[in-house]
Amino acid sequence: MSSLITMDITIHTVFLPHDDPDASLAFYRDTLGFEVRTDVGEGRMRWITVGPVGQTGTSILLAPPAADPGITEDERRTITEMMAKGTYGWIQLATPDLDGTFEKVRAEGAEIVQEPVEQPYGVRDCAFRDPAGNLVRVQELR
Repeated sequence: MSSLITMDITIHTVFLPHDDPDASLAFYRDTLGFEVRTDVGEGRMRWITVGPVGQTGTSILLAPPAADPGITEDERRTITEMMAKGTYGWIQLATPDLDGTFEKVRAEGAEIVQEPVEQPYGVRDCAFRDPAGNLVRVQELR
C-alpha cells in the first residue's frame, strides 16, 4: 500500500536569459513594475533578480546564458540564435488588468506577439517579447 506524502514546496526563482542587462532591467522594473531584489556583476555578466511587489517569495533571475561553465561554444551559439528568434525562454504572468498591462507594454515599445484575445481553452491573454527575445505571456485573472 502506498501513502501520499504532502510536501511543502513553493516556486522560488525562475531563470530567464538576457543579452543586455540594462535593457532587461528597464523592462522588468520600469515597464512591468517589478522590484529589483539583487543586481550583481558587471557589464553583460550581471545577474539581476526581480519580482512582483509584495510577492517576495517568487523571483525571476535575469542571467547571462554564456556564464554557465557547462555550456559548450556550440551550445552558446545555439542559445544565442534561439534568443534572437525568441524561441529560448518564456514565462507566464497574470494580472487582473490585462488591457491596462498590454497598453503600457505597447506604449513602452515592446515587440507585440499577440494582442489580448479570448482563447478557446478558456483564458484571455496577450503576449510580447522582452528585450532578450523571451516570450512573456500575460493571462487575465478572473
